Amino acid sequence: MRKPTMTAVRVHAFGGPDALVYEEVPLPEPEPDEVLVQVHAACLNPPDWYARTGFANIPEAMRPSLRLPFTPGSDVSGVVAAVGSAVTEWREGDPVFGLVRFPQLNNGGKGYAEYTTAPASHLARKPAGIDHIQAAGVPMAALTAYQYLFDHVRLERDKTVLVNGAAGGVGHFLVQLAKTANAHVIGVASGRHEAFLRDLGVDRFVDYTATAVEEEVRDVDHLFDTVGGPHAYRLLPVVKPGGTISPVFYGEYHRERAAELGITFKSGQVHSDGPQMAELARLIDAGRLRVGIDSVFPLTDAPKAHERAEQGHIQGKIILRVIDDQTT
Repeated sequence: MRKPTMTAVRVHAFGGPDALVYEEVPLPEPEPDEVLVQVHAACLNPPDWYARTGFANIPEAMRPSLRLPFTPGSDVSGVVAAVGSAVTEWREGDPVFGLVRFPQLNNGGKGYAEYTTAPASHLARKPAGIDHIQAAGVPMAALTAYQYLFDHVRLERDKTVLVNGAAGGVGHFLVQLAKTANAHVIGVASGRHEAFLRDLGVDRFVDYTATAVEEEVRDVDHLFDTVGGPHAYRLLPVVKPGGTISPVFYGEYHRERAAELGITFKSGQVHSDGPQMAELARLIDAGRLRVGIDSVFPLTDAPKAHERAEQGHIQGKIILRVIDDQTT
């Protein structure tokens, strides 16, 4: 008897966006502690395009191992289609979203598909007030922001926070989550993002194309840098002695000089966490957290979505629509 099938996007050979192939594949079956999710929408994240290239941006000795072919995508929003024998917290028909199996990506996140399996503990109930397109934009970026702020830095109330790259996926969640701790938030981005960021609650906006941040800002308690790069050290003067820098992407910070200035570094790898996803859902339903959507592509146009990602200057998240009906 022929096994049930579905459509998915897979990578058979590392390369550019055209390495993403839309094809028919076997329908996955959940393990005892997993659920089968009918995916309504998935989200692009940097690890997706890093994986597509075979992590060519990482030194060869440090590259994660990926088995070909694989299906990218670890951010999903959808509906439970079946549950494993040991799962008690979910039922068929439950709307869920989450960051699935991250950072364990030896065979891809498997989110760019009509169906995917997920450990039950990696999911939370989708916020009632948003659709699957918006919900799919939450998991990795918002969990990264949440874990940096509250697990690694342990942000206290009324601190001054600077977010470099504030309009991007992680950045726009950092802005909003920092405001839940009554932080004074300085957002750095290009001028075209000013209205977006002020609407999200930044107290001060700096257009890096017009103003050198390091010449204008001082005495920041915590710098969250989603840009990084070889000249990240230029931001050292904005941080007060005893302050912290949290690099979301690699940067050259002249750490010996930072230590002389009393600046420490706090960061960590984002990981799947169902209870934290539930807290993010609570904040969304309470109107305290919104999802910025840069663009939406049908799953069949995954290569075009990756091309958009490579153009940069993204405002919010890039979404893959798997099911057209986004009313639930």
